[in-house]
Amino acid sequence: MLELTTRVDDDHKVDESEIQDTLTLPYELRIRGRLKATTDNGREVGLFLDRGPVMRHGDLLKASSGEIIQVCAADEPVTTAYIENGLPLGRLCYHLGNRHVTLALGSDADGRYWVRFPPDYVLEELAELLGATLIHHEAPFDPESGAYAQAGREHSHDHNHEHHSHGHSHDSHSHSHNNLTEGHSDNDGHHHAH
Repeated sequence: MLELTTRVDDDHKVDESEIQDTLTLPYELRIRGRLKATTDNGREVGLFLDRGPVMRHGDLLKASSGEIIQVCAADEPVTTAYIENGLPLGRLCYHLGNRHVTLALGSDADGRYWVRFPPDYVLEELAELLGATLIHHEAPFDPESGAYAQAGREHSHDHNHEHHSHGHSHDSHSHSHNNLTEGHSDNDGHHHAH
């Protein structure tokens, strides 16, 4: 078994000819640092990576024996919400983000903007209420890594704690405005139930 132990960062330039194989994984497996899997060419690999950073589409992993493997995001069931750029897109991202859901953002070649997330009827209903047109299909899910992801390898783990404590302070804030945001505390409760 090939042991993948190191993430190749952007500072180390790797020529495409150095990439020996690809490893296609859905998002739920790309968040793990320890994993047994099979590459696209049928080689068994074991991942022994530092905890924290999500493996993104295109990331490179180096084996203890020197081989370079490229990570690919697998097609998986997703909901893609198409919406007008500008304020409608910002409003949709704000309200979905307020539900603490992982989102991928992008635009098609024809200039249509979209927000992609795992299928969830509550989120889908919210997106439609905000003016989005939904498509249910299979596509790569490679969500935004977050504004703090570049700050360091362990920071994404720390950010989860900051985010969690932010949720607590946000809960107390929403209680003081309960008459204005009655359903908001349910959103936070929904998040903590995950």
